Amino acid sequence: MTEQPNMINILVVDDEKSIRRLLEKELTSSRRSITTAGNAKEALAAIRKDVFDVIVLDISLPDANGIELMSRFQEEILAIQIILITGYGDVDDAVEAMKTGACDYITKPFDLGRLEQVVEKAYQRGCLHRQAFLKSQGDRTNRNYPEQIVGHSAAMEEVRFLIGKVAPTSVPVLITGESGSGKSVFARQLHGLSLRGDNPLITKNCATLQEELIRSELFGYCKGAFTGAEESRNGLLALADQGTLFLDEIGELTVGVQASLLRVMENQTFRPVGDKNEIKVDIRFIFATNRDLKEEVAKGRFSEALFHRLNVFSIKILPLRKRKEEIPVLVEYFLGKMSFGTMPHTVSKNAMERLMAYDWPGNVRELHNVMERGVILAENNAITERCLPLELLETADGNDGVPAPLFTTLEDLEKNHILKVIKHVDGNRSKAAEILGISRKTLYRKLLDNGS
Repeated sequence: MTEQPNMINILVVDDEKSIRRLLEKELTSSRRSITTAGNAKEALAAIRKDVFDVIVLDISLPDANGIELMSRFQEEILAIQIILITGYGDVDDAVEAMKTGACDYITKPFDLGRLEQVVEKAYQRGCLHRQAFLKSQGDRTNRNYPEQIVGHSAAMEEVRFLIGKVAPTSVPVLITGESGSGKSVFARQLHGLSLRGDNPLITKNCATLQEELIRSELFGYCKGAFTGAEESRNGLLALADQGTLFLDEIGELTVGVQASLLRVMENQTFRPVGDKNEIKVDIRFIFATNRDLKEEVAKGRFSEALFHRLNVFSIKILPLRKRKEEIPVLVEYFLGKMSFGTMPHTVSKNAMERLMAYDWPGNVRELHNVMERGVILAENNAITERCLPLELLETADGNDGVPAPLFTTLEDLEKNHILKVIKHVDGNRSKAAEILGISRKTLYRKLLDNGS
């Protein structure tokens, strides 16, 4: 639902029609939008279609206990503020409910002046709670975050320029680049500079979605939609309303879900699993992939229509081996973050030469991991060659220029062969797995087992 930035959306739940009319009349203003429901069923249907800041809820409803219903609302809506309506005989229940999350209560007959004060106070309290939650979850991007894009190479300056141009718009953005190149960092920067920067950034790696649960995670579901769906749940699309949805590894989505996502992008509506009603949303989409989506389209593994829809504006992130001049700056940045208030760590000249000579198949993520290892092994805060992994100390001729031994272990042979294949395909681990005849999971496991 699209509203003015300061609009307060209020749901009034009361079985007495006269009270609903009274509250709607008294609370409606240029800043407040009022929706009413006469029972629990209508209220639950309302929160699945709309997003509310405050709910004014009668304790006694014909089809539910208001305090129990309050718990349902709290599960469904982030930082929802609930004001209970009660008669004098139920005041003790209302006070007890405040211990479990109710914001306040009002008694019948109403003091209308106090009612407005309570609603405004509840709204402000909800705003503070949402901000604290989003900050703790890392969903809210700090606008003073430019240091996250580190480096001043021509490639990085071009990326900064593109992000600055596209951020204020609402067009979808496709970020391409190898695994570990920092695509999520650029997505956060793009969101932070957009007009939605104070709203949620919802992030999901599509490779982690279980095939049978993809639809319910994206679209949410209604109670009873499938076995085990004991309660209705919002999906990623509902959570991202008014903000940004960043879908990493978009090439991992199944073709069927790709078609559903295309409809959402075109209509800005979706239907939760098991629901007959469409929900309207306002979402900015950012996608990322380490795959060649044109090639995936040609092979029938990715929807051509979706590709053209999400490829309105693309940003390519070069691998670290093609912007090695940024390595010293990245090293300094990572070590500054890892010092934890102690004297900053330094890197010896020989160690830095090794860092500059290495091709970094794991890109910036791998460099970060190497720096973490270096900090652990450093002596007197100095990271030397002995603090670096073996693969950084090896040259193309063998081990530091020394001829390779005539015989070696099968484990070392396998490790070296895997690394050569990864280097041959410029760090694309999906292609490497295909050449090696193994799955990506098996490749990742072998790399982990071999310490790569």
